[in-house]
Amino acid sequence: MPQTVAPTVSGTAAKGFPARILGVIFTPRAAYADVAARPAWLGAMLVVFALTAGSTFAFLSTEIGKNAMLDQQRQTMESFGVKLNDQAMQRMEEGAARAPYFTLISQAVFLPVAALAVAGILMAIFNAIMGGDARFKQVFAIVVYSGVILTLGALFVFPLDYARETMASPTTLAVFLPFLEENSFLARFLGSIDLIRVWWFVSLSIGLAVLYRKRTGPIAAALLVVYAVIAIVVAAIQSALSGA
Repeated sequence: MPQTVAPTVSGTAAKGFPARILGVIFTPRAAYADVAARPAWLGAMLVVFALTAGSTFAFLSTEIGKNAMLDQQRQTMESFGVKLNDQAMQRMEEGAARAPYFTLISQAVFLPVAALAVAGILMAIFNAIMGGDARFKQVFAIVVYSGVILTLGALFVFPLDYARETMASPTTLAVFLPFLEENSFLARFLGSIDLIRVWWFVSLSIGLAVLYRKRTGPIAAALLVVYAVIAIVVAAIQSALSGA
């Protein structure tokens, strides 16, 4: 297959990372073109970490946040067939006080590592398999800036979680079908499809399309199909383990 050429933006001043961040939300194609041409990513990574970790820390520092986290952990473990005894619940409650600080440390490690892993997988697919010639720094920068969408989602969701006193996502497809049996396969599947993540996949697809000079539609469709398959597998495992 013919190689693709990474886009360049010549004769224009580089955008600052605040302009790029806003661009990812409102004018993603132009923003990603600038990122691909000048793949500076550190500022965006710091903003994503500060807002994501900061909002999580603030939420888990409240009693409502701690109780919501414990309920989510219990429901998640029970969905995989794990029954918690009183001693296990007590240990979880004791660990809830440390959760805000653990979150800061874990996200400081997880966010860069996750971005590196996603960038590595994408580069292997688009460069090694599809014949592209983008540099790793370009792909990594695209992935980092796409994380702005997930951060925006967190800022939107946490106030709703606080008001609802639960960490059950208010942005999954399951909210449109509240009459479904909670433990049914369909409810579990729809509960795994989050609209914020769908938006992220689409935004990331735009960035990759700009970088590799491909059409956005097929890239987005492929990523969303993978997401749906993973959701189906998770729902099937949960249903099997819980005996639903």
